Amino acid sequence: MGDNRQPIGVIGTGYVGLVTAAGFAHLGSDVFCIDIDADKVARLKAGEIPIYEPGLEEMVQANRERLHFSTQIADALEHARLLFVAVGTPPTYSGDADLSAVRAVVDAIPASDRHALVMKSTVPAGTGASIKRVLAESGKQSLSYVSCPEFLKEGSAVKDFLDPDRVVIGDEGDWAGDAVVELYAPLDAPLVRTDIASAEMVKLASNAFLATKISFINEIANVCEETGSDVIEVARGMGLDDRIGPKFLQAGIGFGGSCFPKDVNALKQLAGNSGYHFQLLNAVIEVNELQKRRVIGKLQKHLGSLVGRTVCLLGLAFKPNTDDMREASSLVLSARLQADGAKVRVYDPIAEEEARQLIRGVHFATDALDAVQGADAVVLVTEWDEFAQLDWRQVADLMAGTLVLDGRNALDADAVRAAGLTYEGIGRGALTAIA
Repeated sequence: MGDNRQPIGVIGTGYVGLVTAAGFAHLGSDVFCIDIDADKVARLKAGEIPIYEPGLEEMVQANRERLHFSTQIADALEHARLLFVAVGTPPTYSGDADLSAVRAVVDAIPASDRHALVMKSTVPAGTGASIKRVLAESGKQSLSYVSCPEFLKEGSAVKDFLDPDRVVIGDEGDWAGDAVVELYAPLDAPLVRTDIASAEMVKLASNAFLATKISFINEIANVCEETGSDVIEVARGMGLDDRIGPKFLQAGIGFGGSCFPKDVNALKQLAGNSGYHFQLLNAVIEVNELQKRRVIGKLQKHLGSLVGRTVCLLGLAFKPNTDDMREASSLVLSARLQADGAKVRVYDPIAEEEARQLIRGVHFATDALDAVQGADAVVLVTEWDEFAQLDWRQVADLMAGTLVLDGRNALDADAVRAAGLTYEGIGRGALTAIA
């Protein structure tokens, strides 16, 4: 899009790094992508995209001449002043963020007054100050530092990059912050330019709030089941209040993925390390874990003992339009079902390869209809569009039982019932009572 765009470096080629690299290449920058995984770099050079994200492969292919892949950080240092850090920061056993990959990048950057680290990885508030201390202690205080948290949602990350609802930049008012602002200017997004610690906190606070909203509506769903209310109608009425809004008011079997569980725990741990007990986030985490396990109770309500029963899980990824299995509800459900003696059949249109590395003892079906063969119950775990389009009369003919447990309230309850099946959703007390 632009002929005079500055080149950038992107360190780490996971979800965030690869989408960020492709996005800036689309805007006209030459992007030098660095990753320590030589096999991944070779695959990227060959045009193979190692993750599933709608639109990403097409964007990478369209901008291949601007995308350069290497295992050597020197290749980025030679061509780019801004080095976007997009390495993983997974939770440790203590709940703190593992910053070892971030520290490795900091250690690998030589002293320079012309380069800047731009932190895309999700890190605790205070990380920037800690990194600047490390840089000063190692004689690299001339390196600039910018916090620029990402707000990409898996499944819509390309769209989110090109049409962001805000760009947050935390810096010390130097050339690096100005340069990052200039990079994002073509997107014409609302800009929040602030200090480094506040920018870091924006990301954690945003995800923790959204996770809280999900756990809240799941609690309301559980009450709806006791009162005969329908949580979909309740959420519709709530969402029309512009102070609340309709987003993240979809009741289900809990959130997962790489962001919400990690960031909620990281913020809780950060508060605890500072001497503050973040009581609300403890409840958010507890509700989310219990919500997954309530599925087992629903199955037992209809089937009794699960020993010898066959249960089909439709969908394995933590959400549709991704192959990400991190903290997916299917991991808990498949393990619990097997522990209770059930036979488990599963199907996911995209995430099977990732799922096979994490789930054992289940039958991986070739498609949805194969998955429901002989099932006493079908559980919708991930709301892929294809599951909403199933012919439920055909499903009924293939099943041994009649129970369809809609874990995402994404199915047409009337169509399921018309096929002679028993429908149960999450928080749909009125529908359950009719059934």
